[in-house]
Amino acid sequence: DWNEQALLKAKSYLQVSAFSRAGLAEQLEYEGFTESQAEFGVATCGADWREQAVEKARSYLDIMSLSFNGLVEQLEYEGFTYDEARYGAEHA
Repeated sequence: DWNEQALLKAKSYLQVSAFSRAGLAEQLEYEGFTESQAEFGVATCGADWREQAVEKARSYLDIMSLSFNGLVEQLEYEGFTYDEARYGAEHA
């Protein structure tokens, strides 16, 4: 079933990189899943989006210097909500 395939693909992406909910859905759609299949994948993958924001924030700080606000803005650009982005920046 394609929903199950989208879920498996979502989990495999999360094993190698941090994603926002929106970013992961976009990636799944890019891979050819429909919007509803992608939504199923992100809704059922079990990701903690705040922790994903922390991981993504750390990965940015490993490669570039950013102010706190700059990091929040970058995380928002990646598709994290403001609250997720702020949490990620605070805990990176």
